[in-house]
Amino acid sequence: MNVRRTRTVFTWMLREEWRMHSHLFGGRRFAAFPLFVTLLAAGTAEFLVFAGTDFGAVVAGFHALVFAFGLHTGSIGFVGRDAQENVLPTGTLLVFTGRTLPLSRRYLIAVFLVKDAVFYVFLFLLPLTVGFLPAVAEGRLAATAVPVLWVSIGATFLLGTVVTFAAIALSTRGIPGWVAFLVLAGAAGLLLAVPAFVGFTPYAIYADGSAAAVAGSVALLGGVALLGFASYDPSYERPARSARNEFRAWNDRLSGVGGLPSVAGRSADGRSAAARRRVDDGLLTKSLLDVRRSSGGIFKLFFSGGILFVVSTFLIDFAGDLLTDAAGVTVTPSTGVSFGAILGLTAFTTYNWLTSVDSPGEYLPYPVSVADVFRAKFRAFLILGPPVGVLYYAIAALWLGIRPLEGVVGLALLLGLMCYLFGVTVYLTGFSPNEFLFDTLLFAAFFVAVAAVTVPVLITGFVLAPLPPAGLGGLTLASVALGSLGLVLYRRAVPRWTRIHRRGEA
Repeated sequence: MNVRRTRTVFTWMLREEWRMHSHLFGGRRFAAFPLFVTLLAAGTAEFLVFAGTDFGAVVAGFHALVFAFGLHTGSIGFVGRDAQENVLPTGTLLVFTGRTLPLSRRYLIAVFLVKDAVFYVFLFLLPLTVGFLPAVAEGRLAATAVPVLWVSIGATFLLGTVVTFAAIALSTRGIPGWVAFLVLAGAAGLLLAVPAFVGFTPYAIYADGSAAAVAGSVALLGGVALLGFASYDPSYERPARSARNEFRAWNDRLSGVGGLPSVAGRSADGRSAAARRRVDDGLLTKSLLDVRRSSGGIFKLFFSGGILFVVSTFLIDFAGDLLTDAAGVTVTPSTGVSFGAILGLTAFTTYNWLTSVDSPGEYLPYPVSVADVFRAKFRAFLILGPPVGVLYYAIAALWLGIRPLEGVVGLALLLGLMCYLFGVTVYLTGFSPNEFLFDTLLFAAFFVAVAAVTVPVLITGFVLAPLPPAGLGGLTLASVALGSLGLVLYRRAVPRWTRIHRRGEA
């Protein structure tokens, strides 16, 4: 291997990563994000310990979140080429230049993995580890354990990244690769049920710290990485996709769906009610077809909701065990209130999918306004978002059981929170909800807006169950208020983002 060449490619990939993020989110705001991560990690850990959570469970939970972050980061790097090109249409990332540079795709991916490890381990995971320093001052964590924790968290992130790479590499082998992936995924699921398997994961570096734990983690990381590189087919190209012209059929079915009755007469822009409805229905049809024809189709909405459903189930089960241990009595959290609060978060993912495949600039050649596009996204959200959330809520009700009155209140919470989070997301991010995650100010504002509402509701559902009728009535009124606030924010967002786009600032 040419060391000088590798160092050059690695350096330029690192610069590319920094420039891409600073370009999207602003240099100063992006540079401040590590500080926000430190404060968020410290606050979360302290709050969980204050609420009675075992400190070891808190550390294990952080490892699980970092692993999920690694999975997500790997998917962006290797699957999301189209998404990257939509965000940065005038640039080509180095990892995708195997055809234009005298470098193999395997080589570029190997350097890319190392770059990701260095970039995220220092810029994000180190601040996350620094967030545990208050635990050192309180005597819950030894000072010498902090560097070990950083290594453990960094290795956990890298494991998530190489797992994603291995899965994508297997997919390049067609049906045999998918079969191998399903077999390996099933075997991994069975191994996770064996407590001894944790000793081979990077978490064991912190929990155990022995040479055997380090060796097991290195072997696991190396084995998964080798599987990915051995199965990756550099000549693989995604098959061409085609779609029938379904616009007219969908437009006829969706006419008037998910919208308010039109007002007679002409609108402010001079269009008649009938003309405005035709524009609205056409934009709605386009939004839904974009989601259906994008990677994953409508299924990705159910996948996102399924993740939150699993998280809800885990948190309710965990809270029940914790309350039983702490109070000495069995306290069953309110399933309806808890699921309603957590599943309401599907509003963000739904809106993200609706806006991930287009932008206001694409509508400039057509006689439509920014307000028209926002209205279409809102109608599409009403068609796609609430049904997915209600479906998983119904599954929870049938599986876990919900008291009838709490079930109604939980459903009201679900719909109210979805409307509120939709309004918050639109107001803060406009058409780019997937670009603000590393914008420190926007992310902090979004986090506060979400936490200020969901945390009190979750504490109420976990600790105060079963709720008296007065408490259930208060939650119902709060749901109506939140839904109304979401609508107000959405209505204020439309003229705000119209002015921003007219000035060319977005």
